Amino acid sequence: MNDHLLDIRDLKLAFKSYTGLIEVLHGISLNIRRGEKVALVGESGSGKSVTARIILGLLQEFSTARISGSVSFEGEDLEMQPLSVRQALRGTKISMIFQDPTSSLNPVYTIGVQFQEVLRRGNTQISATDAEARAIALLQDVSIPEPERVLASYPFQLSGGMNQRVMIAMALANEPSLLIADEPGTALDVTVQAQTLHLMRDLVERRGTSVLFISHNLGVVREFADRVYVIYKGRLVEHGQTSELFHSPRHPYTKALMAAVPRITGGGIPDIAEATDAYLDPLIDHEAEAAS
Repeated sequence: MNDHLLDIRDLKLAFKSYTGLIEVLHGISLNIRRGEKVALVGESGSGKSVTARIILGLLQEFSTARISGSVSFEGEDLEMQPLSVRQALRGTKISMIFQDPTSSLNPVYTIGVQFQEVLRRGNTQISATDAEARAIALLQDVSIPEPERVLASYPFQLSGGMNQRVMIAMALANEPSLLIADEPGTALDVTVQAQTLHLMRDLVERRGTSVLFISHNLGVVREFADRVYVIYKGRLVEHGQTSELFHSPRHPYTKALMAAVPRITGGGIPDIAEATDAYLDPLIDHEAEAAS
C-alpha cells in the first residue's frame, strides 16, 4: 500500500519568454509520507519555492508557465484536476507558511477578521462567536499571551515573531494534512526563529501533520526534518534520511553546502570552490542504495 501523502513525479517547469523557454525545474521527483517532515534544501534560486507553488496550484495560473509531470495528493493526480479543486485545497487540506509573515497578513484588517476568513474556508457556516473562540484556542496553542488583544490588533502592531506565530496558527486552523513551510524563520532574529521552529515542530508532531520544509539553513533542517532532498539549479542531487545525509554527504554540491556553514570556533568565511560540473552529477539516493 502506498502511504505517500504527496507524490511528485518528473516535475518540469519552464517559463515562456520573448527569447524562448527558460527551464527552471528539470524532472523533480519527491514524496512525503503521512506524518513525515521532509526538507527541500538548496541555495536561493535553486527551485525550492516554485516547487511549493506548483503543489498549491499557484503557478498554473500564469499563462507563461509550462508545467509537466504529476503531483499526486492523497492518491489523486492534481494536474488532472480543474484549478477550482486545487484552490479549494488551499488553506484546508494544504496550508502554507510564507517567508515574511508581515507581507502575508493584510495590514488593513485585524488579525481577528483574517482569522475568521481562514476558518470559513474550512467551515462556511461557522459563526463569528465560534470563530473567535476557535482562534483564541489556536493562538494559545502557539503560546501567544493575551490572544484577545492580538485578535483585535493589526499586523503592524505586532512583532515579527508574533506575526509568525499567528501565521502558524492560521496555517493549522483547518487541520491540514500537509503543511508547506517556505523558510518560515528567514525574517526573524535567530533566537525568535529557534523558538518559532521548535513550536511548529511540536504542533505538527502532535497533530500528525506532514510537512514540506523549504530552507537553506542546514542547522535548522538537521533538527527539524526526518528526510532531506538537496536541490541545485532545478535538479535533485541527493536524498536520504537526515542523520545519514548529514553524517556522510556524498554529492559534491551537498558537501559544498555543508562546508559553507560558518564555524563558531573561528576561521572566518569558509573558502568554497566555485560551481563545477560535478554539481550537476546525477541524483544520489541513500534510501534507494540501502534497499538494493
